[in-house]
Amino acid sequence: MSTRNLIETRLTEALGPCAILEVEDQSAAHAGHAGARESGGGHFAVRVVSASFEGMTPLQRQRRVYAALAEEMKGRIHALSMTCQTPAEHAVEG
Repeated sequence: MSTRNLIETRLTEALGPCAILEVEDQSAAHAGHAGARESGGGHFAVRVVSASFEGMTPLQRQRRVYAALAEEMKGRIHALSMTCQTPAEHAVEG
């Protein structure tokens, strides 16, 4: 399974159905920088809109995502950026 698909699976399992779950592999843009794997892989951006974030601070949301991806953060994911919103926050933005 690709890392991108694995991220989607882990987040869906941890957060339940998400209104929006986007995973972008940004690895190609980071190939060769210090700390990156020789393959240049492992850089991802996720955007998650989920009702499970209701009542959580932004830090709590990020911690929940990191907890869901803990195993992958040990090797498959080198860097992860994220946007975590509730459906209400997303509606205001859109």
